[in-house]
Amino acid sequence: MRNFDLTPYRRSTVGFDRLFDLIENNARVAQSDNYPPFNIERLSEDRYRVTLAVAGFREDELDITAQQNLLQVSGRKAELANDERAKFVHVGIANRSFERRFELADFVRVDNAALADGLLVIELVREVPEAMKPKKIAINGGQLVEIKGDRNAA
Repeated sequence: MRNFDLTPYRRSTVGFDRLFDLIENNARVAQSDNYPPFNIERLSEDRYRVTLAVAGFREDELDITAQQNLLQVSGRKAELANDERAKFVHVGIANRSFERRFELADFVRVDNAALADGLLVIELVREVPEAMKPKKIAINGGQLVEIKGDRNAA
């Protein structure tokens, strides 16, 4: 993956620091580790699904933490004892602990999570508060409405 120099954009924009930081951090993380593999699906305009392949993990070994703008999924596997490890001729199924982070947009929350057939499925929904949604403003047919009270009064 190529590195992008975002300096020219940082110089000419105001208030986009978080976006540029996300791009730079995700570029670094994408190069480092790809375990466990995952999919992100867009189910509708406001619904998403994250699916992680976590074969061999039980529910009690997985932890999902959602906080503002961050979804963190981690799996903790106990190390095999030497006598158990000696039984294997070949180990090809990953049996290691992991931590995977997903940056979430504002107002995205976890709706549901389920583990079945080695796949951890996390349903996400974006719920914009009513006060933040666009509103249609009616035009009063050319009539001016007098506003009572002085706005500059203390």
